[in-house]
Amino acid sequence: MHHIDTLTNATVWSDGQWLESRDVHVADGRVTAVTAAGELPHGTRVVDAAGGHVTPGLVNTHTHLFQAVMRGIGEGQPLLSWLREVGDETAAISPERAYAAAAAAATEALRGGTTTLVEHMWPHPSTEVHGAVLRALRDTGIRAVVCRGVADRADPTRKWGFDPRLMEPLDDVFAHVDKLAAEVASDGTGSRLSLGLAVPNPRSLTVEGMRAVRGYAEEHGLPVSIHLLETATDETMCRQHTGLGAVEYLERAGFLWDRLLAVHCVELDDAGRARLARHGVGVSYNPLSNMRLGSGIAPVPAMLAAGLRVGLGVDGAASNDTQDILEAMRIGAYLQRAAHRRADLLGFEQMIGIATSGANDVLGLESAASGVVPGIPADLVVHRFDRDFACLPVRDPGATLLTCAGSRTVDTVVVAGDAVLRGGLSLRLSEESLADALRG
Repeated sequence: MHHIDTLTNATVWSDGQWLESRDVHVADGRVTAVTAAGELPHGTRVVDAAGGHVTPGLVNTHTHLFQAVMRGIGEGQPLLSWLREVGDETAAISPERAYAAAAAAATEALRGGTTTLVEHMWPHPSTEVHGAVLRALRDTGIRAVVCRGVADRADPTRKWGFDPRLMEPLDDVFAHVDKLAAEVASDGTGSRLSLGLAVPNPRSLTVEGMRAVRGYAEEHGLPVSIHLLETATDETMCRQHTGLGAVEYLERAGFLWDRLLAVHCVELDDAGRARLARHGVGVSYNPLSNMRLGSGIAPVPAMLAAGLRVGLGVDGAASNDTQDILEAMRIGAYLQRAAHRRADLLGFEQMIGIATSGANDVLGLESAASGVVPGIPADLVVHRFDRDFACLPVRDPGATLLTCAGSRTVDTVVVAGDAVLRGGLSLRLSEESLADALRG
């Protein structure tokens, strides 16, 4: 472990402003103080952050780690045909490949300033595959909410149901989640991992299945992630089979509540936004994936105006095809500006709020909406803009972070007070070993 006591002499994003020449003090995995440089003793384990800019770590509210071994798959294909190709490879994935994918994707995420990710696992019958993913996440040191996949309506076409090769009875899934939760609780490390459930889309669960999933999630205090209205398919299929739109179908089934994270929501209309907001549902905005698959542009300003809690998502490496959340933050803002023809939409302060804390309440995560302040988890990122001359000069650190920073400017990443990245490189896993595993 590489525990730290103090980040020294940095410029720090705190309470909506950049504070120069500050020390950030850490104890027991939390920020305890942000002081003028040298005001308090530094302790013995110090990171010299002089010349650096410190922000809270970013939260990727949606990814599929296993897709790190599927980059470039189905390029140029629309969602449903792309899903069939991904499904074929997912059905055949081994625990070894699942470990390689999760370790590589999580390390890449850390290199972009992500300190917490939400893993939306596809349903899969192999307990060994799930175990490999959890082991990889522990090895990288990242914080993660691991949502275990669940479905109970079989359909090989995935139009009204899910791939039967990957499905299990709901009771078996719940029993496995119980086992995983016990493992996480007893790993002896103050685990950075927590659990949830992942629903492929509204079409993959019967009404009875929805009731069972929500009941289990509420009983155990777990979040549930669901792809919703990524394209018009959800709406079309739900109307064809139930006579209801997708959001109304979920509402009638009792599947809208304040621990549900709706992913994508590209086709979410005014009525749908009002329904989701009324039930406290959160949204994960995944701009790059939506662009890559030609799905469209999620109506984020309208979601925020409706009172929805919106977080930022990167999505899997087969539909993005990177895990760089800073790229997603920049493009997420620019895409809305282009769509609305307004250059003043989603500036740095609003985007850093979305990217650090937008949907945290839904996921059971603590907020860092005020920036680096005493009491928050010590999940921190040190940027060094001079690592890349293309970020210089720095007229406004926030503008630099939003408009031109990226994984190349991330120098140090701290998770729960433990430095997991220094000099832009993992302190846990070697790049050479990751590359070898991905080639295998």
